Amino acid sequence: MTTNLRLPGRPEELTLPALLVRNAAEHGELPALSWREGEEDGWRTLTWSEVRRKVAVLAAGYAALGVERGEHVLMMMGNRPEHWLSDLALVHLGAVPVTVYGTSAPEQIAHIARHSRARLAVVEGARELARWEPLLEDPGVPLERLVVAEAAEAGAHSTYGSLCASGARLHRAEDFEKGWREARPEDALTVVYTSGTTGDPKGVRLTHRNLMLQSVRLDRNTELPEHAEHVCYLPFAHIAERILGIYLPLLRAAHVRLVADPTAVAGAVRELRPVQFFGVPRVWEKLAAAVKAVVARLPEEQRRAIEEAGGLARARAGHRERGEEVPAALEASYARVKERVLDPLLERAGLDRLVWTGSATAPMPIDVVRFWAGWGITIMDAWGLTETSGVCTVNSPDGFRLGSVGRPIEGLELRIAGDGEVLTRGATVFDGYLRPDGTVESARDAEGWFPTGDVGRIDGDGFLWITDRKKELIITSNGKNVSPALVENTVKEHPLIGQALVHGDGRSYLVALLVLDAELAPAWAAARGIEAASPAELAEHPAVLEETARAVAAANARLNRTEQIKRYRLLAEEWGPQTGELTPSLKLRRRVVREKYGSLIEELYAAAP
Repeated sequence: MTTNLRLPGRPEELTLPALLVRNAAEHGELPALSWREGEEDGWRTLTWSEVRRKVAVLAAGYAALGVERGEHVLMMMGNRPEHWLSDLALVHLGAVPVTVYGTSAPEQIAHIARHSRARLAVVEGARELARWEPLLEDPGVPLERLVVAEAAEAGAHSTYGSLCASGARLHRAEDFEKGWREARPEDALTVVYTSGTTGDPKGVRLTHRNLMLQSVRLDRNTELPEHAEHVCYLPFAHIAERILGIYLPLLRAAHVRLVADPTAVAGAVRELRPVQFFGVPRVWEKLAAAVKAVVARLPEEQRRAIEEAGGLARARAGHRERGEEVPAALEASYARVKERVLDPLLERAGLDRLVWTGSATAPMPIDVVRFWAGWGITIMDAWGLTETSGVCTVNSPDGFRLGSVGRPIEGLELRIAGDGEVLTRGATVFDGYLRPDGTVESARDAEGWFPTGDVGRIDGDGFLWITDRKKELIITSNGKNVSPALVENTVKEHPLIGQALVHGDGRSYLVALLVLDAELAPAWAAARGIEAASPAELAEHPAVLEETARAVAAANARLNRTEQIKRYRLLAEEWGPQTGELTPSLKLRRRVVREKYGSLIEELYAAAP
């Protein structure tokens, strides 16, 4: 357990404002929130006592705009202080902050604005205004006004600065203290709209009790220094960052470092050398690809030393995974190579001080987990959903299995249904989905079980292994079930393949779209003297196509006949949220990919395998 701090109440009775009161009173001079205002600027920092004063002023400003207890307020901003502080201020008013993904399409924004019945939205600047302003004129949308963080881009709209100024004039300490004390554990703390991989986003209503219990129980599964820093770069519309970047830091009185541009996270990690880091699988894949590209350019002697050190690191991880004491000789050998071989390279990437590393949201490719284990970094994979307040199961230093998603957190039950779907129940499972009229539609059965939509199994030691999403399972024309994630992760083990989509529902065999790894493919080609002016040229080079064929053959050799890829096409351009193939949380939007490349998929089936 990380936090030995006094809790201002029993875990099930905690509210977020009570934690801020404690932090300001007992840890007031500790750093709470840091950010950069420009690329060349240093970090600006607020202490916990300063945070509470800012929150009090902001709460008065939002109250002056007419924000009332229980109403939803929408926000579309990056990871900047205006976002983080506004979230806390709205909670202190009893309002419900709702963050919308910055990559959301206009129709998704309109759906959320209608569904949430929000009258106010706080947005970052001109880019966001272009999507939000039309909603002010839409009679079907209750939205009445916008507040803009970037004053120079606000036009006729209210600015965040003016909101702060009015809050400073109108703040009354007695009103603020009275207001937050009215918060109850069963009140909504936030609504998180799912990222909509298969349809319109659903509003998941989560209470103080859901999220405070989640934070306390997750904290019990980690061992970190007190008040550790958290590098906050994932969007606050993602349940993982709401837990790791807002609620857990409040519980731990920790220090949040806001990284406004997610693509700059690698640079921030190099600078800050954090003791903890969370990344969705795609982030860990890209970091691994970057490290492999660097290692590929090292002299052979150094590469051999890294390989030998990796063998020791993986052997040590194997003993820990089995719950065995690491042999003294192995521990001593590992300590030597860690200091001499691994740490100097990890330090260049800012990864040498890591104590805890985590991942969630999608199945983690086992080759990526083993790669990092070879560097002495054991990624504690977890599993959960927005509807379960984040984590349901987690690996921890006290018990982990590489490739699994761990065991249930305290107070949570799991059950495997007859069709393999994972069911769960407990106090951290949400009450239900928000309806347009503000009521909640329960998603649990009469016994309290929630169907997660994931398919998996529980082993004899209680570890959960997730195989796929129930709705994403491929059923071939001969009735065989195939896990696309299993096939995709197997072929992605080759360094040339960065992304993959397998298709075959209702067909007699599988085909695949494969995407060159943007980091490793150029390095692989350069090492072989292959010159290509563009990714498209590289994807058509005979040597690359030949190596891709070997990669698919090697994957097929490890898969059963039904799972094997019969035909495929190699693509050059990486998929991402901006182009629509990935959700903002970097999960594959299979429907979008299938629609976008529908003609190409049909071509693959047009020729005999």
